[in-house]
Amino acid sequence: MTLHEHQNPNDHPPRWQRRKDARPTEILAAALAEFVEHGYAATKLEDVARRAGITKGTLYLYFESKEGLFKAVVRETIVPLLTAAERMVDDHAGSPEELLRRLVLQWWESLDGARLAGIPKLVMSEASNFPELAQFWFDEVVQRGRQIFAGVLRRGIEDGAFREVDVDLAVRTILAPVLMAAIWKHSFEACERERFEVGPYLEASIGIYLRGVAAPDGSPGPSGAGVRAARTVPTTSAETTAPKAEARHA
Repeated sequence: MTLHEHQNPNDHPPRWQRRKDARPTEILAAALAEFVEHGYAATKLEDVARRAGITKGTLYLYFESKEGLFKAVVRETIVPLLTAAERMVDDHAGSPEELLRRLVLQWWESLDGARLAGIPKLVMSEASNFPELAQFWFDEVVQRGRQIFAGVLRRGIEDGAFREVDVDLAVRTILAPVLMAAIWKHSFEACERERFEVGPYLEASIGIYLRGVAAPDGSPGPSGAGVRAARTVPTTSAETTAPKAEARHA
């Protein structure tokens, strides 16, 4: 049954009967909103509890500390996106260029659509004050994400679509635009007079990136002709007339 199909209200127990089972999800949703809006240090568990419609004591029945609550938010929201990305890589039967494009765009759509883009910015801004949280994020999110993209790049190199590159540096480069978009959206976006459209920005970044890693005879998807054309040095009018001028002098 899809979300748009009719559901019979009698299929579900009254709210008071399912409230207890729903509480962890409600708490995590409230915590995500508080963390994104106020940052880690400024978030108070009593505010999370109030937002979730429970008491602070009830919150402690599910999460023993603010650190534990933050880790649960990451594991229940961000980590599943990595699992989905790994599944996408395993199931992909097309070109590595198209797979990279899909990974970047869908990763951003997932982050932005669920208000998760504020979490990377939070971790970076507060890493020096909470190094244990930064290490947790690095181990469970950054490292795993890098492995996903590194696998795609190595596959492209083996297939001859990509040239030999430093995979570690290439992974950092393809992830940088997504990270920049997350930071910008939760900092300077409010200062701009015109809305910063992340989609076109990421498309442009991906196109530039694929031109950079393309093998000499490779063709990164529909942009292949442009890549080959870009490698052709244009001939100026001065260059075409030079031989004729020399011939006249001879």
